[in-house]
Amino acid sequence: MEAGMVTLAVVGAGSRGTAYARHAVRSGAARVVAVADPRGSRRDRHPGAAQYESWRELAALSRQADAVIIATQDADHVEPAVRFAELGYDILLEKPMAVSEDDCRAIVAAAERSDAIFAVCHVLRYTPYTRALKALLDSGRIGEIVSIQHLEPVGWWHQAHSYVRGNWRRSDESTFMLLAKSCHDLDWLVHLTGRRVSRVSSFGGLKHFTPANRPAGAADRCLDCAVEPVCPYSAKRIYLPLAGRDSWPVNVLTDDVSESGVLDALRTGPYGRCVYACDNDVVDHQVVNMEFDGGATASFTMTAFTPALHRQTRIFGTHGSIEGDGDRLTVTDFLTRETETVETRPTGDGTARGGHGGGDEGLVEAFLTAVRTRDRSAVLSSPGESLHSHLVAWAAERSRLKGEVVSPSER
Repeated sequence: MEAGMVTLAVVGAGSRGTAYARHAVRSGAARVVAVADPRGSRRDRHPGAAQYESWRELAALSRQADAVIIATQDADHVEPAVRFAELGYDILLEKPMAVSEDDCRAIVAAAERSDAIFAVCHVLRYTPYTRALKALLDSGRIGEIVSIQHLEPVGWWHQAHSYVRGNWRRSDESTFMLLAKSCHDLDWLVHLTGRRVSRVSSFGGLKHFTPANRPAGAADRCLDCAVEPVCPYSAKRIYLPLAGRDSWPVNVLTDDVSESGVLDALRTGPYGRCVYACDNDVVDHQVVNMEFDGGATASFTMTAFTPALHRQTRIFGTHGSIEGDGDRLTVTDFLTRETETVETRPTGDGTARGGHGGGDEGLVEAFLTAVRTRDRSAVLSSPGESLHSHLVAWAAERSRLKGEVVSPSER
């Protein structure tokens, strides 16, 4: 390791990998020395780094950096994660860890064998909001947690972007919605309670984004559509106001983020398609009920049909309650009947574009601290904890599909 400086390799230089790397470089604690991605334009986002078209080219060499950020597509996590662990890299792995339970277990086993600093990108654990909330709960301020209500408001345009038109629209090409989008939230609930989940039930489905709901006269593409001016999911309305910005989500469509470049992407690429004429199959709404060891319960709702807001949570304890909206926490004390508001307003919003309310930056800083000091306590989730929250997602999906109460498989 360079004196006081962590060297990084980036495997998968799309929006997430680049976001984490840029946070690391801006912190002054790290520099990117290698990048592997099949697209040259993405490799060029990291000037001065050695470039590789494939992670396999990088992995064929001796260790080139202290740590690696792995942010390939979900189904492509397991091989590089295992190999870079074997090579002695510390690893920052984008969520979800992998798209099968066995692959998740293989990654955890490799990380534990190598004794690597290993962090899954559970960014919600690292926001100022979560840190304040966790401190309140751990202090005993509201007594013992009895139940939780938690909402993930995905946002109508975010659902259309990522889960109808985008890379995570089909479970056979990526994974099911709960794992792709909401393993954040399942992990967060485990983090807050400090308990493992013992039983799960779940319901949900694909309600709206289907051919049956296609308006009369709608075209296959928004640029050709007479109905587009009155459609809330219009690609023109979502993307054209963002033209000129090299940021998510518009830089996912095209490397040319000018207005003409965006229009060309909408004319020819997947993000210009009618949301009622795509090949998507992941759910657009789902509820998950959880029972934790010790008897506390939580209900979680993921829905597309909201503005893209911070998560909203109510926590009910034996001596008080807390309501939170991502900006502030309202604490009610049952004994005094007094209410206190705790402000935790983040610098950005709850989306990837806003850095997940400070979570992206907090995660990267914690990981770099752990790599530099070899103190694992900076990373707020162990490999085993990350595995458990992923297994909860699989249990919920089995429950949704089979109509049964399911326990996470810990084998």
